[in-house]
Amino acid sequence: MAKKKTSKVEKIKKLRGVHDLRRFFYKNETPIYFISATNFNLLGADEWIKGFKFITYINCFDGKHPNVFTPQEEMPHADFESIEDIVNYLLEHKEVVDFIKSRGDGGKALFLMFDEKTEELAKQLGLESAFPSASLRTHLDNKVVTNRVAEKANVPAVPNVLTNVDSFETLRKVSKHLGDDLVVQTPFGDSGHTTFFISNEEEWKKHAAEIIAEDEVKVMKRINCMGAAMEACVTRHGTIVAPLMTELVGFKELTPYKGGWCGNEIYADCFTPKIRRKAKKYTEQFGNQLLKEGYKGYFELDFLIDTDTGELYLGELNPRITGASSITNHAVFALADAPLFLFHIMEYMDRDYQLSVNAINQRWHLPENIDEWGQMVIKHTEESIEQITTAPRSGIYKIDDNGAIHFDRMDTHRRAVETEQEAFFLRILKAGDYIYEGADMGILVVRGRLMTDDFQLRDRARTWIDAMRGEFVTVEAENRPHIEEKVAEIGGFKMM
Repeated sequence: MAKKKTSKVEKIKKLRGVHDLRRFFYKNETPIYFISATNFNLLGADEWIKGFKFITYINCFDGKHPNVFTPQEEMPHADFESIEDIVNYLLEHKEVVDFIKSRGDGGKALFLMFDEKTEELAKQLGLESAFPSASLRTHLDNKVVTNRVAEKANVPAVPNVLTNVDSFETLRKVSKHLGDDLVVQTPFGDSGHTTFFISNEEEWKKHAAEIIAEDEVKVMKRINCMGAAMEACVTRHGTIVAPLMTELVGFKELTPYKGGWCGNEIYADCFTPKIRRKAKKYTEQFGNQLLKEGYKGYFELDFLIDTDTGELYLGELNPRITGASSITNHAVFALADAPLFLFHIMEYMDRDYQLSVNAINQRWHLPENIDEWGQMVIKHTEESIEQITTAPRSGIYKIDDNGAIHFDRMDTHRRAVETEQEAFFLRILKAGDYIYEGADMGILVVRGRLMTDDFQLRDRARTWIDAMRGEFVTVEAENRPHIEEKVAEIGGFKMM
């Protein structure tokens, strides 16, 4: 009897456990790219994955990061109105196309934001998008749909009604059981842009056009709350859940948007043990439901903690890598095992593997595996339009006892911050750029806490904010009417 031949697939050994996964990526031969406006969201990924490159529109490190590729020549393009526009511009840029082709056939592509055009352009370049489809992501990103997924997962949301609202009278009628103070959210939007606080007709009129334009909105009871965030990854073996983080929300020193996200903290005793356990449980349930919806990979949940009752509610879903991902992926628990994004990418590497999700979740939530970090996204908070003449470099800064700072050294890694007198700054806007209300100027990362236990900014946070703002020198923009027409160009919308 002839001996059965063993196929190449059968010869490939199944990866077993975190150590095998780490070795697999250290020896990786598949080109992997993160293509976005900046490399902030997956900062440090190139240290874990051989052959990982960032392709960005903004070179935050002025050409000094060894694995960032930014095209030098500006191609003609329409005004950017979203990160998707930036990504698609990059994928069509000749320098980017040549760079990708120079590294061999095939590869995987990751994005912060993308659409159907992105998927088609990536396919033309021989790249596979390492995410669920854009259509599924858009569907789940709808706040109304998120609410319905949460219901299936048995994850509670703030008391609400999902409905069409065509007038103030209708709003009052459909929400009479929710009280007079309401929060209305349209299906899409970020960092407070489309979250409206309404308690009277005057406040209604400010936002009526945006609300009426939607087929369905989420109308919630307004609660006194604190924000929390938890990132996770849906894998074939279950949902891996990172520790709970605080959220910096609506601080006027950082953002002009009431209710707008502007940073995070991570530390071992974040909130109470009961809240941490409940958030972990809800995130696992939500992730398992996402798998049933056809989604796999990275996601983040925003939670709202009612300060009057202690109840924990789902705020919203971000079905993607997020602005908080840098905090999650550089904490001690991630470095001891593997960062969360590694498990995401593994789902798209066409390789079978075995993993104990429960063991990882137990380890990651032990206090000794969580160190203290905080990050702040510094936006332009004034209504002015200005042009930057001098901008600070990305890297490590030191602060003295008088609140004065100086650039200490170039580094691409936030873990290079050694003490609470140092900070890592990632510059987004550079000299020559225009800044508008809400424009992201840069991200500051520090060791230690940024907020007090009652969730107010600490003095050290304000000192750092003032000091970094002082590093930007601006002049009033000339020909302002022309500049205002270009307000959606780079700097006029969220970069992360």
